[in-house]
Amino acid sequence: MNFQIEGGYKLKGSIVTKTSKNGAMGVICASLLNKGKTTIKNVPKIEEVFRMVEVLSSIGVSIVWNNNDLEIKPEKIDLKKINKESAEKTRSIIMLIGPLIHHFKTFSLPQPGGCNLGSRTIKPHLFALEKLGVEIKTKAKSYAVKAAKLQPNEIILYESGDTVTENTVIAAAGIPGKTTIKYASANYMGQEVCFYLEKCGVKIDGIGSTTLTVHGVKNINKDVTYYLSEDPIESMFFISSAVVTNSRLTVKRCPMDFLELEMLKLEKMGLKYKKSKLYKSLNGLTNLSDLTIFPSKLKALEEKIECRPYPGLNMDNLPFFAIIATQAEGTTLIHDWAYEKRAIYYKDLDKLGANTNLVDIHRLYITGKTKLKSAEVICPPALRPAAILLIGMLGAKGVSMLRNVYSINRGYEEIAERLNTLGAKIKILKD
Repeated sequence: MNFQIEGGYKLKGSIVTKTSKNGAMGVICASLLNKGKTTIKNVPKIEEVFRMVEVLSSIGVSIVWNNNDLEIKPEKIDLKKINKESAEKTRSIIMLIGPLIHHFKTFSLPQPGGCNLGSRTIKPHLFALEKLGVEIKTKAKSYAVKAAKLQPNEIILYESGDTVTENTVIAAAGIPGKTTIKYASANYMGQEVCFYLEKCGVKIDGIGSTTLTVHGVKNINKDVTYYLSEDPIESMFFISSAVVTNSRLTVKRCPMDFLELEMLKLEKMGLKYKKSKLYKSLNGLTNLSDLTIFPSKLKALEEKIECRPYPGLNMDNLPFFAIIATQAEGTTLIHDWAYEKRAIYYKDLDKLGANTNLVDIHRLYITGKTKLKSAEVICPPALRPAAILLIGMLGAKGVSMLRNVYSINRGYEEIAERLNTLGAKIKILKD
């Protein structure tokens, strides 16, 4: 699938932030702990979710879609029938280890795919889960897992990663007793998993902090309905689209606990915006606000812009500052230290007329303000770098072609159609 984008038009009106891909994937995996029926409300219909649903359906999990609600009930799981093609397309497959150790003593899973962002070790998962009695061996194309004798424990995470935190919490939730997880990620997707597990009857202390205490239970068998929260990365996508097109746009239902630092940096760059009073998401826990973005004259920050584990600037939001920097007077240093390849993908912005200087695989200087131009570009195999190319094309006068947009469809639901409701001119073309 390709997008033909006639750029240079201002966006107008309002857009509602949809729920989070990353939150959905964590809760879907955690639902395998529950022998009862889990109904996950407002699940984004995106390629990443579709791949996981295909995997779960292939191994015998009952999956029913009701509009955007997903009903999940583990039946008799048979991993011999796993859809390997779908499994290999999503990195989230690794989070199935956490629940599956409560279904099998030994099993094998395909190695995951997802975004191609360089070396992404699974050692943190291995080190954490071995403290619970799980042994993981990495083979050429799969992971061999043994879980002969599980026990609660104190775990220090090798890194404060999102998926390793979720995987460890899910694993610990099914082990009776108290497991303490230190140096955990406090990010939004981990909080979603914790909120869901609490509805299942698992007590978790320290949600939103870097130390989690999970009081595991032996048997979860409960019909549960859980409302996913909104996606801060999608909110940032539309905020960035407004900035680059110099538009007035209201982005509704923004999860502010996970956007405050991003908005502060944009404010210091000169962005003018208005924030509504806080209100709660449908889960009753996440703080939301409506943000109205106004046309603004931006200047580059003197300090480098870098990502950090929460509560730092979100790693998935850092790429948006690369396209925003093209519209700020001066030179911005983007330091993407977490991945070996992602900063290289930012160089694709040069095809739209950006002025960038890649210092090494982690650091990129961007000098603005630049008048973006139309171009034909193939999407990189990474979600957020692909998304910023789309944003750049919205701000570039003329007709651009963005080819092979699967990586964008992994994380954003009907993104072209929704942008068109705001005044964008995007045609969806199929080869």
